[in-house]
Amino acid sequence: MIHPAVGKAAAWQADLAAIRQDIHAHPELGMEEARTAALVARELRALGIEVTEGVGRFGVVGTIRGTRPGNRSVGLRADMDALQIPEATGAPYASKYPGIMHACGHDGHTTMLLGAARYLAEHRDFGGTVHLIFQPAEEGRGGAKAMLDDGLFERFPCDAVYGLHNKPTIPAGRFAIRPGPALAAADRFKVVFHGTGGHGGSTPHLATDITVVQAHFVLALQTIVGRNVAATDAAVLSVGSIEGGSPISPNVMPATLTITGTARSYTPAVRDLLERRIAELARGLAAMHGATAEVEYRRGVPATVNHVEQTEIARAAARALVGEAEVTEHAPVTGGEDFSLILEARPGAFMFIGGGAGPGGTSPNLHTPHFDFNDEIIPLGVAYWASVVEQELGGAGG
Repeated sequence: MIHPAVGKAAAWQADLAAIRQDIHAHPELGMEEARTAALVARELRALGIEVTEGVGRFGVVGTIRGTRPGNRSVGLRADMDALQIPEATGAPYASKYPGIMHACGHDGHTTMLLGAARYLAEHRDFGGTVHLIFQPAEEGRGGAKAMLDDGLFERFPCDAVYGLHNKPTIPAGRFAIRPGPALAAADRFKVVFHGTGGHGGSTPHLATDITVVQAHFVLALQTIVGRNVAATDAAVLSVGSIEGGSPISPNVMPATLTITGTARSYTPAVRDLLERRIAELARGLAAMHGATAEVEYRRGVPATVNHVEQTEIARAAARALVGEAEVTEHAPVTGGEDFSLILEARPGAFMFIGGGAGPGGTSPNLHTPHFDFNDEIIPLGVAYWASVVEQELGGAGG
């Protein structure tokens, strides 16, 4: 039996796709989402929903109260920001702003939650309260933290909070979730090696060659993952840039050399280990070669850890739409997500919805110039949100 929310949302497909494409054509970076936030608030008010703007600067919260008795409250969260990536989709609704595009599907996430708002505003037969959380600045600009610091859950109490993200590597019509660590902690490191500099062509023996130090360091980084992290755990260490010296003076040894990179992990213990061992290796190798090292380890968002009970509720919500076979368990994802901070504050779960539409059910991947959200999955995303409310608060099913 098809969930009634699927059919209802399918009837709104054209309207919702138009909203999504409008947002796509007018992307805004994190903490710059003035137009998107205003659009969201306008759409919610048109539905008769109580709206609060300016939560964490550009966050919007819509509140829907059920008609049945009940004291529980649930939060449904979508992100609104775009990325600094030039668009190459060629779509008629492509970004109007050079160098900025919705390359992660946040335009679709926002639209699906607006569709859910429309459905829930018409079907308030649930017991409790639903808070629709439209978050700015997920892509590394601190949107979740800003909303939390602005009293998100003190002002809008939630017993549980749920997130939903499209995944183009999963065929449309499927969902995927896992309990426990679902996405990684995303950290950055910077190491600056200092030496004497010198003439590499004529008198290298009189200089401290930090290019040799950095070469040993880059190779040694992988021993952290291979020999310090337990085989039953997981971590990723990657170097993203190496800067030093001048191409117009290749015979001159640099006096300083900078390496930057990223560190991904799933547990606090492994995260601590990575931070400690990067510093130990950098300073130890530098000392061995008569150099010094400055080390900076900058922690980003923590790992996204799904709570077991809410994961099962999310699974049940998805199964009610597509059946048990189409709701799978995914491997831990090495990408980061600031919904992790929300899950540290309240119980909840983060679900992936399949968005693949190309050959083999897949589409261009996230964070690429050719990515475009699959509008065909909007009704299923709307229905998922309605089903989560039904699982948590009852009603909302017809």
